[in-house]
Amino acid sequence: MKKILLIAVGLFIVMQFIPYGRDHTNPSVIKQVKWDSPKTKALFDRACADCHSNETKWPWYSNIAPLSWSIYYHVAEGREHFNVSMWGVQKKNKGDEAAEEVEKGEMPLASYLIAHPEARLTKEEKQALISGLKNTFGSEKDEDEE
Repeated sequence: MKKILLIAVGLFIVMQFIPYGRDHTNPSVIKQVKWDSPKTKALFDRACADCHSNETKWPWYSNIAPLSWSIYYHVAEGREHFNVSMWGVQKKNKGDEAAEEVEKGEMPLASYLIAHPEARLTKEEKQALISGLKNTFGSEKDEDEE
């Protein structure tokens, strides 16, 4: 048992030297979204902006592997698919899918909510965010009808 514990501690220490997930720089904000209301922006900032903007707040534990790997991956993925700091500049920016993701309960991620209880929205806040996202970005249905 002692040998297994020593090996586990050794692996944990070695993981800290792997550089992936340590780049906590936020790229410049190129172009912001024109929000439908300050309330939508406030709800988005509270529940979504850490992964879907260039204004990520990197918590202290984002420096500890393997958490740093997971956090960095999720932020990179989030920014790639939907980034309000690159609006109109980033080619693939799926703002029209944002409301649907929140509506289905797929966003914010459950793993994010564990560490960020402030991102947990009440039913009323969630509905206000969904409505605000639709007003700001439109919806897939709107685009299908065009």
